Amino acid sequence: MPIRFPKKNRRNIVRQAPDDDTPVPLRHSTRVRLRPRSDWHKRNFLTSVLIPSLFVKRSGEYVPPQFPKIREGEICITWIGHASFLIQTHEVNILIDPIWSKWLKVIKRLKQPGFEIHHLPSIDFVLVTHAHFDHLDRRTLRRVAANQPIVVPTGVGNLVHDLGFHIVHELDYWQTVELGPLKISLTPCHHWGARFLADLHRDFGGFVIASNGRTIFHCGDTAYFPGFKEIGDRFSVDLALLPIGAYEAPTGREVHMNPEEAVRAFLELRARTLIPMHYGTFPLGFEPLHEPPQRLLAAARAHGIEQKVLVMTEGKPVVL
Repeated sequence: MPIRFPKKNRRNIVRQAPDDDTPVPLRHSTRVRLRPRSDWHKRNFLTSVLIPSLFVKRSGEYVPPQFPKIREGEICITWIGHASFLIQTHEVNILIDPIWSKWLKVIKRLKQPGFEIHHLPSIDFVLVTHAHFDHLDRRTLRRVAANQPIVVPTGVGNLVHDLGFHIVHELDYWQTVELGPLKISLTPCHHWGARFLADLHRDFGGFVIASNGRTIFHCGDTAYFPGFKEIGDRFSVDLALLPIGAYEAPTGREVHMNPEEAVRAFLELRARTLIPMHYGTFPLGFEPLHEPPQRLLAAARAHGIEQKVLVMTEGKPVVL
């Protein structure tokens, strides 16, 4: 059963009623099972990755960002690191999965955020794709919250409703909420959303953000699954922000796309530009942190789409 909100806070949570035209979500077909692969114990993540990472100096520098003036019809994207992005139009600033924390419990951040949190412009809307600690960072969200709306999947609202946001919009798959000039829709993915092991009532997904005829798809966290084609059929995606790291998971489960699968997903989305994310920041898998973008570019060359891949640098705004 979903966690009930206290009565004094329930008025700040908005769950949309199901639309008769909205298909029933296939929840069980999109949630990854928690059982590890049978041979997961043959490699020791603690001794081969986590402990050595404690002695690695964090790379990257804090440089004050130079946010450009954005004209109507343009989109400015700034990669903060991991799955965190600042999306700017000429009207609004949107923050997705923000995390400035240096640690995920015992996992050390090995790449500094692109800039310090106090360099952020005024944030109009915040989106969080799911409840995992590397995407929903309460400490960061509390510092970002300034009485603006936040959008999360169904079941995640009680984790953010007390942090200082004016209102929490909870979306189910394919539902859309209009915030100012934006239309924000939640899409399925193949992952799981539990904050803790028995926390299976929380949903998870990606976001399609439509504004002024432009469309951005932030995939959230996902393994490859056939649903990318349906997302591409439903939305005309300009910019696809797709995860390419943490594919050699400690449990051996297929919970994240590898770079070659990200290229396949991009082709099925029929998007115009691929922006990779979810790599190089936290050591979440056995693969070296530098490997994902190399494999991505090699796969893109093999498919003749290398010119459509934009590998970003943390903290460097790009206007598209």
